[in-house]
Amino acid sequence: MEGRTAGRRRAIQIARKDIPTCRADERLGDVRDRVQAAGHDQCVVVNGDGVVFGRLRRKAWESDPDAAIEDVMELGPATIRPDPFLHDIIGRLQTRKIGSILVTSYGSHEGGRLLGVLFREDVERALAENEGGAK
Repeated sequence: MEGRTAGRRRAIQIARKDIPTCRADERLGDVRDRVQAAGHDQCVVVNGDGVVFGRLRRKAWESDPDAAIEDVMELGPATIRPDPFLHDIIGRLQTRKIGSILVTSYGSHEGGRLLGVLFREDVERALAENEGGAK
């Protein structure tokens, strides 16, 4: 990269793409087992096209294993688009004490599709590495 954006990374570049997904009509117990086996503690609820509907986090896993995902999911999770620079995102994540935020696509045909999850710790690490390399 050259010019003003040299050394600056965008959200999509460090967003984790291996976050489990599930559908709203699945059973919580089945999803919990799958998510835990994958070594994660959250799951993004998507439709058949990958559009985000909600999210399951730690508290949801304590619910009845026979419950439908749609009954226990967090509705309207916070999202960002893929192209903001990390230094433009970090203040929002730190001030609001947000540990992670979903990265989704935009556009009239594919808007809202899950692209990954951006973790505050990853943003902080990337920015620290960038500062270290700039000295």
